Amino acid sequence: MSTTPASQPLPAPVTEAGQEGLDALLAGPGKALIGLDFDGTLAPIVADPERARAHPEALSALAALAPKVAAVAVITGRPAEVAVRNGAFADAPGLEHLVVLGHYGAERWDARTGEVTAPPAHPGVDAVRAELPGLLGGTGTHVEDKGRAVAVHTRRAADPQGTFEALREPLTALAARHGLIVEPGRMVLELRPPGMDKGVALTGFAREIGAGCVLYAGDDLGDLPAYTAVDTLRAEGTPGLLVCSGSDEVTELRARADVVVPGPEGIVHLLQALADQIP
Repeated sequence: MSTTPASQPLPAPVTEAGQEGLDALLAGPGKALIGLDFDGTLAPIVADPERARAHPEALSALAALAPKVAAVAVITGRPAEVAVRNGAFADAPGLEHLVVLGHYGAERWDARTGEVTAPPAHPGVDAVRAELPGLLGGTGTHVEDKGRAVAVHTRRAADPQGTFEALREPLTALAARHGLIVEPGRMVLELRPPGMDKGVALTGFAREIGAGCVLYAGDDLGDLPAYTAVDTLRAEGTPGLLVCSGSDEVTELRARADVVVPGPEGIVHLLQALADQIP
């Protein structure tokens, strides 16, 4: 028999600041912002990013928790519409308090309206897209076109880590020529416009809704700016809780987290446990 999320206990933070964040969330859930990465956090990492889907129990856990907090924000490097589709968030009961901040916050989907708002795309993305085939030929990589960014995945290459390291410098140079930056992740190098990251997106949304406390959960290097944003909010007097969706591929988040859980399944259990403890 499988274990259901509701049977899982709420994990105890290993830091004082994390415990303060959890206590604030449980004491005042109506002012709490729950921030969540998608890939590796709500959805297991897969070789083909187009096949990534939210954990089977993620939607029910979110639906149980979202009505009890100020907002749930899924913050992702993917286009907002892709995250909405892969998470099955559209028209899901109980998710009226959900927003998806896609492309690191450049796009926004709101469950209340079902609409995506976004500024014009950066012209450098088209230029990079045109040059990538000549640079990547024979590397065994897979290119994911995100519309406002382009991601080069090395997970399918014969030597994923070696290919990742070999491509890092030339892709950084290519991005710089066209006014973009490179965001490294778990066997992926993403070329995208500067100025937006998950920290900027999280901070902006937290201030927009007047969040009284913030939980952020992520798994990859692109989530580090959101961790830093939570640290900054803590210093300003807003309690926060940092959660790591643990993996063996990235250890930087694990070292900074208040709570570490075993991947998306652990995230689902945490969300359900929070919902169970909030009246």
